[in-house]
Amino acid sequence: MKMTSIKMKRKLEERLANDQWKTTFNRDKDTFRIEWNDSGKGITITLPNVISKFESRGEEAVDELEDHVREALRVMNEKHKLTGKEQHIFPVIRAASFPTETEQGKKLVFADHTAETRIYYALDLGKSYQLIDEKMLEDEGWTLERIKEVAGFNVRSLPVEMKKDHVYGNDFYFHSLRDGYDASRILNEALLEKLKAEFKGELVISIPHQDVIIFADIQNPEGYDILAQMAMKFFCGRNGSGNLFIFLIRR
Repeated sequence: MKMTSIKMKRKLEERLANDQWKTTFNRDKDTFRIEWNDSGKGITITLPNVISKFESRGEEAVDELEDHVREALRVMNEKHKLTGKEQHIFPVIRAASFPTETEQGKKLVFADHTAETRIYYALDLGKSYQLIDEKMLEDEGWTLERIKEVAGFNVRSLPVEMKKDHVYGNDFYFHSLRDGYDASRILNEALLEKLKAEFKGELVISIPHQDVIIFADIQNPEGYDILAQMAMKFFCGRNGSGNLFIFLIRR
């Protein structure tokens, strides 16, 4: 039997039943929202995206969504400080269409990156992270430059594990640990300089979405077309969910 928005709404209501938060369904926008009763903070879910994942992966997809929602609700109901947690601050790459402020109107801290992307900054909380907003900086007397410096230092500590694929005389290296910061490896200048020194041809980088990054050693003209096709394959594999993007950077 085909899954509909109404059926998914009921499934999520059963999964997320809790006296401390409430759920609402917007039929016109086809969204489902969960928010804390006292603060009004919450998460809005686009149901067609959930249904798409459910149809391809079944209950496992709903299990993951439930875990994500519960963790996100917990995090947003707690107050976090930056001081003393400097080693847990990392940059995250997001599409230029990503919001620049929270649903509560707090302005997020970010820096320009490319025409398609921005760099946001996150406080890692273990299973999830919180994007840093301007008020967090003001409350602790931090500056944007300090956040950039700390995050830039920390991104160099992230492990890099790459799988190599050789196609038509070109080498492609895929990194995807799914730790939330896969795309952030592009900001590791030491890594990029190392790859440039080792590669035979031109270093070209593709980020199909935030959970994968491709470093390509392009040694002939066909390599660019192959990389573009690989990036599109990853992009399409996301079932149209989230803020996804494809771009190539030549180093």
